[in-house]
Amino acid sequence: MRPRTAALLVAVAVGCRGTPPGRAQDIVALVDSLRPGVERAAGIRFRAAPTVELRSRDQVRTYLLDRLEKDFSVSRQEGVTAAYRLLGLLPDTLDLRALLLELYTEQVAGYYDPESRVLVGVEGAEADLLRLTLAHEMVHALQHEVLPLERIMRAGSNSDALAAAQAVLEGHAMVVSLKSIPSAAAMLQNPELWRMARQEIQRQRSTMKVFSTAPQVLQESMIFPYINGAEFIRWWDSAHAGEPLPGPEALPRSTEQILHPARSLSRDNPVAVAFADSSADVIYEDTYGEFELQVLSTVLRGGGEVVTEQPAGWGGDRFRVYRSAGGPAFVWYLAFDDSTSATRFLRVTGARLGARTRSAYRRTVEAVTVAGKPGARVIIAPDGWDRWASLPTSR
Repeated sequence: MRPRTAALLVAVAVGCRGTPPGRAQDIVALVDSLRPGVERAAGIRFRAAPTVELRSRDQVRTYLLDRLEKDFSVSRQEGVTAAYRLLGLLPDTLDLRALLLELYTEQVAGYYDPESRVLVGVEGAEADLLRLTLAHEMVHALQHEVLPLERIMRAGSNSDALAAAQAVLEGHAMVVSLKSIPSAAAMLQNPELWRMARQEIQRQRSTMKVFSTAPQVLQESMIFPYINGAEFIRWWDSAHAGEPLPGPEALPRSTEQILHPARSLSRDNPVAVAFADSSADVIYEDTYGEFELQVLSTVLRGGGEVVTEQPAGWGGDRFRVYRSAGGPAFVWYLAFDDSTSATRFLRVTGARLGARTRSAYRRTVEAVTVAGKPGARVIIAPDGWDRWASLPTSR
């Protein structure tokens, strides 16, 4: 599960300031002034002038609450919360839906709504932050001229594929928006920019009170599409001269391909892992992917920086959360590229996961073959779960 945020984290990182525009016509004028530079930097032109609105923070909160209701259904909320708690990524007392709403609204200065095709500026946002944010969101509007954003952003029950697509869109918008503003464009010449931006975000945690107290999995999920996505776009620009961004068929299929772009070029796509048994009592089903696997590994070893340079050998995965009388049950199948990667997972992350305890729960982490590849099966379920006698299987 990845939160979709309208906050432009890099804008916070570079410390934007200024007097907020006070009128709707000021926002329209700002977008008009930004348009030539954004179009030139993106290599895409608007077919018509974008529709622009100035909205209050209360209006924005209402919009984001509506988006949360649509994107985060009751069953998804229940399943994601249960899985994260059982894996040790969220405390049992945390209200995930309430926290996500606060994360969505913190630091928001503007956004693009693909359903209405409207660019929104938020009343009271600092001028420089609003300028950079609107340039970023204008890129999303330009992406909509050449890509079916509504379809791309509805990845069904594959959060890993959705995170990969988001990373391309947000990374592209990050790079283009910086290119379009002369005072910011010079930063792109620094090869250490995105590493520095990540460090700066951590240093300025005090300016993002909700973000700074969120569990690491949520923090990393918010940063990933912007920073790792921008790093992917830098690679894409060098490998695909003249192509502004990947088309629908060339979009990365997994976060593994975002983290290790060469795998995108070779179309090293994940295997399809699926459950073979009945879906009765299933609350939620999804795919985690390499990035979330790396976050889990980091949390289980005590936190710190999520190191992604070394591939995990992830080849695909699928998990389910089942309803049971004793509480939710979690079953996760992972496929790996080779036996070395599978063994490394079992001996390190799997061992740490298996060593955790939970009252009235039992857990197993074992080697299995998944989709014809070396793999692992993780089960965390109540002691009295009736399916312990006939475990769910993969195909």
